[in-house]
Amino acid sequence: MNIVVTGGTGFVGQKLTNALIKEGHDVYILTRNPDKHHDTNQITYVGWLKDEYTPWKELPAIDAIVNLAGESLNSGRWTEDKKRSIMNSRIDATEGVLEIIEKAETKPQVLVNASAVGFYGRSKTKTFTEETTQPGNDFLANVVVEWEKRAAKAAELGVRTAYVRFGIILGEEGALPKMIIPYRLMIGGNLGSGEQWMSWIHVDDVVGLITFAIHEKEISGPINGTAPHPMRNKDFGQTLGDVLNRPHWIPAPAFALKAALGDMSTLLLDGQSVVPKKATEHGYAFKYPELKPALHSILVD
Repeated sequence: MNIVVTGGTGFVGQKLTNALIKEGHDVYILTRNPDKHHDTNQITYVGWLKDEYTPWKELPAIDAIVNLAGESLNSGRWTEDKKRSIMNSRIDATEGVLEIIEKAETKPQVLVNASAVGFYGRSKTKTFTEETTQPGNDFLANVVVEWEKRAAKAAELGVRTAYVRFGIILGEEGALPKMIIPYRLMIGGNLGSGEQWMSWIHVDDVVGLITFAIHEKEISGPINGTAPHPMRNKDFGQTLGDVLNRPHWIPAPAFALKAALGDMSTLLLDGQSVVPKKATEHGYAFKYPELKPALHSILVD
């Protein structure tokens, strides 16, 4: 297959690209700076999102598009400018993908668009599945709603469209390296009350779910990209301490995190219990359904 990947130079994008070329696919990575990269036999870098680039003219007939592009949520304090950048980066990338689809003589079979469990808002008592249609009413939920609304236009063009609502992605990059710092310093503990849910997923299952959504023709609409067993922060932290052989004992007060991080503290202090009902029903077999083996594979093996 010919597969387009946006965000292909990022942490998840690189792992996905490696998995796709191992399957024998040809990957076309959309980037604002194609001259900084070197093509290989199976990987071609194509410019986009700048006036001088016309990717629809350079791409061959495409079978699938995976849209992972968007500014990181944990790359700086959430000022109003930062919030606009988080929103606009996702909208601009998705509309760029739609332009390619609209101008393609042969439409791709599927668009797999990244999304997030932030759609569901915050709750310490509810469990959410893809059948939950009412979004939350906070900043992250609003971002996801707008993001998915744009991606849904691909379905109107006759392209099967899936939105993978990812939880906390665990891997050697991303959130986990920051999580382990307090434990390395022997000061790990609950964040705030510790009662907030953490819906997590191993990066290998992120890649697995994306490729599953590409190939499984019955999947469309939202699909939760989370492991089957979300955990409360206090239990997640205890498991992390066990894997690192470090104590889990000194809590970080909510007021201190809010003072240090501002609105971005919601990533640490608020959460939701999200389970992958659709993936499970369609037969996806998680490589890491349990947290301890997932952390062990990243931090120890």
